[in-house]
Amino acid sequence: MNFDYDSEQNDLREAVRGLLGRAYSDSEQRRAVVRTDPGFDEKTWSRLAEMGLLGLPFAEEDGGMGAGPVEVAIVAEEIGRVLAPEPFIETVVLAGGLVAAVGTTEQKGELIGAISEGTTIAVFAHAEPGTRWTPTAQGVTATRSGDGWTLTGVKEPVPSGARADVLVVSAVVDGGTGLFLVPADATGLTRTGYRTHDGTRAAHVRFDGTPAQQLGADDSPTHPDRTAAIERALAQARIAYGHEAIGAMDTALRTTAEYLRTRKQFGVTLNKFQALNFRAADMYVSLELARSLALWASMVQEAGGDVVQAADRARLTVSRASRHIGQEAIQLHGGIGVTAEYSVGHYTSRLTAIDHLLGDGDWALDRLAGNVTSYATVDPLGAPYTP
Repeated sequence: MNFDYDSEQNDLREAVRGLLGRAYSDSEQRRAVVRTDPGFDEKTWSRLAEMGLLGLPFAEEDGGMGAGPVEVAIVAEEIGRVLAPEPFIETVVLAGGLVAAVGTTEQKGELIGAISEGTTIAVFAHAEPGTRWTPTAQGVTATRSGDGWTLTGVKEPVPSGARADVLVVSAVVDGGTGLFLVPADATGLTRTGYRTHDGTRAAHVRFDGTPAQQLGADDSPTHPDRTAAIERALAQARIAYGHEAIGAMDTALRTTAEYLRTRKQFGVTLNKFQALNFRAADMYVSLELARSLALWASMVQEAGGDVVQAADRARLTVSRASRHIGQEAIQLHGGIGVTAEYSVGHYTSRLTAIDHLLGDGDWALDRLAGNVTSYATVDPLGAPYTP
């Protein structure tokens, strides 16, 4: 299996790295941006759109670029490398992916085109208080109201929910889970935004008889169950978040290695201590294993394979690696590593947030373990002995 990027993919990586590197050349620039609402740089978002990055995974007939999961992974990794707070995965991969998967031709033409142009930020409002990483809705319900629908209930946390122009909302309907579109100015919609520990934004979103449009065809008396589409979209987002974590881990490791080469203790640089070198080497091993699994998962997605199981495998490996690298980065920096002024703490905070978005490593392990009985059994003693 070839894990190398081709020339066009390398050019894409360098272009994105250049753009985001200028926007967030140091951690102080990033802190200045996330300090005020909406928690990201609108100008940088517009530049991402101008480069065609916000339309990467969408079909050209819908206003996109017609690229694939590997190209999305490249952008996500560069976002993680500088901790860019722009809601790329939330808007393009998750909300946009759902619109592309189940939306009508009219909905796709309107929303995907606007997302690609950077004029509309759409986010998926799915998580609910008291629930944990399921593809179904439980607390928000949808009710027929004349020719349309109304929603009632609470969604929280909704990443970038206070800034979103359109919410893609999951809701209980007809014994299953449906998907609906709610504009930001809808009546009965209340959004309360707040800052999360990693500097990004989330929101408490309340629907009180809020008018909504069904996502997908509305030509049958019952709403189709969208659980499978949601499961697949969540898996694709987990893979993309895994690549964002790879970028963050790569920077955390490089920052730590540079610190060991320059910081002196007892008259010598820290990299003269063999035990510290071994710990840094272990960080590198964790990073490269996670990188391989994340790239493999993107390639499975591109090939049309079992993206859900691939995402779970990548999530488990990335989760373990991010915890290892984040903790070691802080430990090897010593006291400075836990200060708000130094970057490695912010990288560890973001890695922790990613680990708990859409399902952590323990959750993924539990799902994978539950599928063990479905695999073929290999009898190690069944094969004939060959001297």
